[in-house]
Amino acid sequence: MTFHPLPTIQSMLNLYEKPRTDERFQAYLKLLQGDSKGDLVMPIGGYNPMAKEGLVLKLKELQTLKAEQIMAEVLTDINLQISDNQHPTTFKVALNLSDDLQGGWTNRFTSDYDSKFKINALVNRQFCTPIFWSSEEFTEEVIKQRVAEYVFRTVYWLENPKPKTLKDCVEQEQFVAQKTGLTSQKWHFETSEDFYQKHQDSDNYHLIFNFFYGNDASKSLEFPCF
Repeated sequence: MTFHPLPTIQSMLNLYEKPRTDERFQAYLKLLQGDSKGDLVMPIGGYNPMAKEGLVLKLKELQTLKAEQIMAEVLTDINLQISDNQHPTTFKVALNLSDDLQGGWTNRFTSDYDSKFKINALVNRQFCTPIFWSSEEFTEEVIKQRVAEYVFRTVYWLENPKPKTLKDCVEQEQFVAQKTGLTSQKWHFETSEDFYQKHQDSDNYHLIFNFFYGNDASKSLEFPCF
């Protein structure tokens, strides 16, 4: 398998130049779906099509940092690392910037969870989408780390059954950590070894969510805590 960059930043900046009207939303759908409604041509689902100026400034910040050039360099390195993998698939990797500050439909916790554990539709279409957040500070190291994390999650999905249980999700993230020296993701574990051993085979979404994101995140969404 190999991974190649699919630039999105300039396309989204061009989109954000349009007034925040239905015309912009329709242009977004055109970028997303191309000429085939319901299909996926450019995986920009993490972007807010009606984003405000604050997100535009953060996107320009990524552009100034040459984020997509950095991404291309990371992908070149990873392709060399996995060159002995005989899987024939070629993936396109598209940076997404999600607005967790002013984006009305972006919840940081649920969006982060989905971007890690609900990527079947992307993998099936041979896409990988590293997610960046409008609330975070960008550096070259953050960009390198984030891209590598999401690429190796995709590798994991190709080599293992898609995660369903708490144990599956933990093993996926352990794999990513081992491959990348994962430091940017700070899981808020509020549990114990006994709890994990008791519930590792659970596929209860609320329990798995609570395990990774903690009670404060669960309470903010009126989810049960464990």
